[in-house]
Amino acid sequence: MRKGQYRFVAGFLLAPLALYLIFVIWPYIQTFGYSLTDWSGESPNFKFVGLDNYTALFHDDVFKQAIWHNVLLLVFIPVLTILISLFFAFMVNVGGRGGAGGVSGVKGSNIYKIIYFFPQVLSLAILAVLFQALYRSDEGGLLNGILIKLGLVDANSPIEWMNNPKLVLWCLMVVIIWHGVGFYLVLFSAAMQSIPREIYEAALLDGAGRSQTFFRVTLPLLWESVQTAWVYLGIVAMDMFVLASTLTPGTGFGGGPDHHGEVIATVLMRNFLYFGKSGYACAMGIVMLVLTMIISVITLRATRRERIEF
Repeated sequence: MRKGQYRFVAGFLLAPLALYLIFVIWPYIQTFGYSLTDWSGESPNFKFVGLDNYTALFHDDVFKQAIWHNVLLLVFIPVLTILISLFFAFMVNVGGRGGAGGVSGVKGSNIYKIIYFFPQVLSLAILAVLFQALYRSDEGGLLNGILIKLGLVDANSPIEWMNNPKLVLWCLMVVIIWHGVGFYLVLFSAAMQSIPREIYEAALLDGAGRSQTFFRVTLPLLWESVQTAWVYLGIVAMDMFVLASTLTPGTGFGGGPDHHGEVIATVLMRNFLYFGKSGYACAMGIVMLVLTMIISVITLRATRRERIEF
């Protein structure tokens, strides 16, 4: 009976495993093979160049600058998104005080959840169009229009949001954080609702304030959800292609001004489709894959804690 059970399970796993190997693993293997050649992306004729593409990456200043930008995004996007989401989730679930129910969210919390989640229903393409209007470098742009009306900015010299090397990366961060907060608010809210209310009521009876309740009760019990969110946001920070290529200026997938809005994905696609250096671009893709995997493993191990039962 046990042998028949194993054959039954193996039969069901065979097809999904085969599809995974064909459509996921095999493209990675092909990409690594192409990264060892001088393939142009169009011609079937190419030659093996070994590790020359990887060696060239270490001397490519644009690629190294893009890696640094991804590192900055990797630091700020997860931290700010998680902190803001945790704060809002805490307030709409257990941030209220008083009443017959003891512990509850702030007044109107159900409406707040809908408002915060709204950006998540928008695709990145629509998001790019909205923020292009927001970041316009004339008084027709929403930000500049407000600042000009308030007298904080001269109408003759509005702020060049996406053309300023010091602002462009921060503007991209704002878009991703604004878009992601709603999703992680729902994630953390679902996790908070699984925490027994008696724990919060006991903390309230002991005289704990909002900050003490958050750091001593909520955060430790939500740590697994925070850990998962950190990994997903790290992957988002390592990508950024859609927004960086559409919002930043520059020829061939954005990246401007003067490569200050560059990320690994934009450099990769420019080399692959614009310059015809597909083998070189494949090497970038492999480096990006390895960095993402390393960051995911480090994040999971660094944030690992003993599971708290309740």
